[in-house]
Amino acid sequence: MSEATKPAGAASGVSAVSATRTASTAAETAAPAPFAVPVTVRGYETDTQGHLNQSVYLQYAEHARWSALHAAGLPQTRLVAQGIGPVTLETTIRYLRELRAGDEVSVSCRFVWGEGKTFVIEQTVRKADGTRAAEITAVCGILDLTARHLVPDPRAALRELAAEPGALGLA
Repeated sequence: MSEATKPAGAASGVSAVSATRTASTAAETAAPAPFAVPVTVRGYETDTQGHLNQSVYLQYAEHARWSALHAAGLPQTRLVAQGIGPVTLETTIRYLRELRAGDEVSVSCRFVWGEGKTFVIEQTVRKADGTRAAEITAVCGILDLTARHLVPDPRAALRELAAEPGALGLA
């Protein structure tokens, strides 16, 4: 994987993403550095203002998530062979700084494991100088491809299969 690098309550009006972001921010100082991949912004990915098109941020995030799974020893073919696959249930993007063609960025991927059928993946798109360009938060699960239901413990399912669980925060 030559591209990848591994740097050393709806009822109350608060989404799962917001609650998890608050909880994970407090623990972030103790957490290991997230998995990250480099990406170069290509000209055809920009809009008429010369900014990276909003939909491309989702592609970059998806690329980083699949790269993290691959680094953990869980390429798509292996997951499908095991009868499971990751699903995204909710995504939030915060745009912080513009990106333009030629910008070199790093897209990080930090898995935040809780209890239950879902987990959160926090991602940051950073420019080469360290400036945060975007924050992407996704609520995800692991789908049983036969039953078409989320597996009850996604952390255990991935830890059991992963050759390198540290890429997923499962060390």
